[in-house]
Amino acid sequence: MAEVVKMPKMSDTMTEGVLAKWHKKVGDKVKSGDVLAEIETDKATMDFESYQDGTVLYIGVEEGNAVPIDAVIAVLGKEGEDYKALLDGGGDAAPAKTEDKPAEAAKPAEEPKPAADAKPAAPVAEKSATAKPKVDTSNIPATVIRMPLLSDTMTEGTIEKWNFKVGDKVKADDSLADVATDKATMEVVGYEEGTLLYIGVKEGEAAQVNGIIAIVGKEGTDIQPLLDNADGTGGEATEAAASEGAGEATPAASNDQAPAAAQSSGSTADDSRVKASPLARKIAKDKGINLNDVKGSAEGGRIIKKDIENLTASAQPATASAPAAPAQEAAAKPAEAAAPAAKAPVVLPTYTGEEKFTERNVTQMRKAISRRLSESLFTAPHFYVTMSIDMDQAIAARNKMNDVAPVKISFNDFVVKAVAVSLKQHPAINSSFLGDKIRTNEHVHIGVAVAVDEGLLVPVIKFADGKSLSHISQEVKEFAGKAKGKKLQPAEMEGSTFTISNLGMFGVDEFTAIINTPNACILAVSGIAQVPVVKNGAVVPGNVMKVTLSADHRVVDGAMAAAFLQTLKSLLEEPVRMMI
Repeated sequence: MAEVVKMPKMSDTMTEGVLAKWHKKVGDKVKSGDVLAEIETDKATMDFESYQDGTVLYIGVEEGNAVPIDAVIAVLGKEGEDYKALLDGGGDAAPAKTEDKPAEAAKPAEEPKPAADAKPAAPVAEKSATAKPKVDTSNIPATVIRMPLLSDTMTEGTIEKWNFKVGDKVKADDSLADVATDKATMEVVGYEEGTLLYIGVKEGEAAQVNGIIAIVGKEGTDIQPLLDNADGTGGEATEAAASEGAGEATPAASNDQAPAAAQSSGSTADDSRVKASPLARKIAKDKGINLNDVKGSAEGGRIIKKDIENLTASAQPATASAPAAPAQEAAAKPAEAAAPAAKAPVVLPTYTGEEKFTERNVTQMRKAISRRLSESLFTAPHFYVTMSIDMDQAIAARNKMNDVAPVKISFNDFVVKAVAVSLKQHPAINSSFLGDKIRTNEHVHIGVAVAVDEGLLVPVIKFADGKSLSHISQEVKEFAGKAKGKKLQPAEMEGSTFTISNLGMFGVDEFTAIINTPNACILAVSGIAQVPVVKNGAVVPGNVMKVTLSADHRVVDGAMAAAFLQTLKSLLEEPVRMMI
């Protein structure tokens, strides 16, 4: 009998998984224990094994796609067995190409219902709702122009000025309107050639991003189906706006004609009414150029950016030398002639480099990091306590130990051991906040943050207080190797009661870390710096390491945090004490 294969929960914090790779395809034979696929969780990429024998009848998720836990990802059974009933009953099955046909077959059965309901329906809302699936707008020779997303924080834009009116011919590169966003005033280009058939937003009014602001197409085209079929934020294009479309364009046209007249006459030095794009106007202002002296190349003589950039150097002094002075007067007053030349504005060459970037999908690990650390930082009230530790004796002790130790002991191993011993003396720091309860852990499990290419993993050294430095060193090295090779198992990353984040190997002087909830604290360990210190009244070279404890104020108070760091400091400054 065929059985569904669902997305398993492979870690305690996993909510969905990404099918990184399928090892089997439809029609392949599978035995219990065979690896079906590689699944990327929020912590690692892991092999997913089959727990049954059979043939792969169905694959419901393409490689690279994410699926929630318990969603159907495959079906195994006897070759040729009918499995469709399992998918119909599963509900969670992820969409797949193999199921496109049944989905399409279901559509005709659903369409008659709204058609039948539409007859007695009086409200306009119901009429428009049933009209959407029935009206095909693909053959209408017109294109809807929507409010574009002109900045990463923009939610709506205000039409400052329409550069065309209903009935005007527009080209693909024409700027239809000037739009004020939350950051600047920018041009909206329609990218369509034809006649402006409709204006949906008046000058001075705002439209939501993706809302209909205009329609461009073949003259005489019926645009009502496009407005009826407006989806999502296209609701701005109401019937009222449609009836006012022609009227809205009239003031825009009169505004455009006045600047055009001013430009052609060139009779006034004030260029505020000259027809120009906002960007062109800004560049002209920065360069000290009067727009009356620039000839526009866009529709209707409108000045755009390239007109300002193409303006030759001789065009600027032309205004200053327009009232031609007699040759005799110029010869008589050479000093006066030179003075204006010295005051002429300096025009700096504009340099435009090529902006480049790459984008990549957010991995499951980065999603988990983003979610969990955001929850921690914005939920747990963090406070920070920093202390400097004299590492002279720790350095000397480490050198002697490494002469005889079976594995090389690092300073991070010293910190792990010292923290574990300190936590036994300060159990309040070894606690967790659980909503209506505070759990004080009697065992000590130290999470050690390990950086990997995709983000951050935190393997756990369990019962660290009872382990030797050599044992801790060996375990940390093994976990680091597994983390780099994506071989860490979920059980090896669960159950921490305290976390250490060490950036000392990067020469960091000091930093703070975000608590790895539900732990109450995390210790940020910096590098060992050689600095002058005072010992016995004399300034001598010293080796100092700074540590910063981030604590959850719902569990730990300042005095508790300071006392814990004092104990940690004493253990690291006299390492023999933590060996007892």
